[in-house]
Amino acid sequence: MKKLLTLFLCAAFSGLCLADGAIDLDSEAPAQSAAPKSDIGYDDAIVLGIVEGFTEYLPVSSTGHLILANAFLKLENEEPLLDGNGEVIYDKNFEPYTLKRAVDAYAIVIQFGAILAVAFMYWSYIVKMFFGLLGRNPEGLRLARNLLVAFLPAVVVGLLIHKTIEANLFGVGPVIIALAVGALLMLIVQKLYGRRNRSTSYFPRMEDMSVKQSLVVGILQCVAMWPGTSRSMMTILGGYIAGLKPADAAKFSFLLGLITLSAASFFKVYNDGEAILKGISVGPLALGIFVSFVCAAVSIKWMVGFLSKHGLAPFAWYRLIIAGVLSAMLYFNML
Repeated sequence: MKKLLTLFLCAAFSGLCLADGAIDLDSEAPAQSAAPKSDIGYDDAIVLGIVEGFTEYLPVSSTGHLILANAFLKLENEEPLLDGNGEVIYDKNFEPYTLKRAVDAYAIVIQFGAILAVAFMYWSYIVKMFFGLLGRNPEGLRLARNLLVAFLPAVVVGLLIHKTIEANLFGVGPVIIALAVGALLMLIVQKLYGRRNRSTSYFPRMEDMSVKQSLVVGILQCVAMWPGTSRSMMTILGGYIAGLKPADAAKFSFLLGLITLSAASFFKVYNDGEAILKGISVGPLALGIFVSFVCAAVSIKWMVGFLSKHGLAPFAWYRLIIAGVLSAMLYFNML
């Protein structure tokens, strides 16, 4: 448990060490007002890549941790970004593109690294589904069907309310609420799952899930659009409800994330790609994707074994601790 908390805290708050002037560690030094940032630096990219990679597939909310990291790194500048000619950058709707908007988009784009990590580590399932779609592997076809059914609710809900979510819920307050509520939900489901676990010896495989069970997972994934909730948490809980073993629930969550995160990343690139490339240097963007890939691969490999041995409870307690710390920081104007 101690090692788990240490790993998460390092990922979530490593920005404290690398941020340029994020926190004044010398209490005797005269206060200086640092100039607001106008781009993501390589140090920012490393921090954001670490946070994204380690937290994307853990039930602790990568989006919530990235929002917090942005706050620590002072990347919430609302001033319009300028291009190389000193002119204001506009999005497709001809609205000024700010660093905060660019960083929120950056957090979604560097998910490509986490996506590649799943594709790299679970390529055998991808091949299985490919041959299933060709009519040569019935199990692969059923798995592909289940993942598609679980993905579809996010498409509908995401297209309808994504702008509302970005405008109203990308903040520290909503993240704290989601962290705490999600923790309590995990503790409840884990307790119920433990009882059922002791009374049954049958656990379906991912390929054996029904359309209805897959749809339940997909609906729960939509709840995770509230930043701080965690897509991984909701889909793993959905796997628990479907009767999967913890390891299979995690794998189904990873594979579903491969589809969902790819769609979200491509959607963001389609909408904001030109503005992102004008407002953010290519080097930090590529570095963030690479760091995310490496950290996500480590996280995925570790997560399956840990979940099988310890369940969701340690993640729930971690979320409650972070929610409490952040609430105190907000109360004392430290964040």
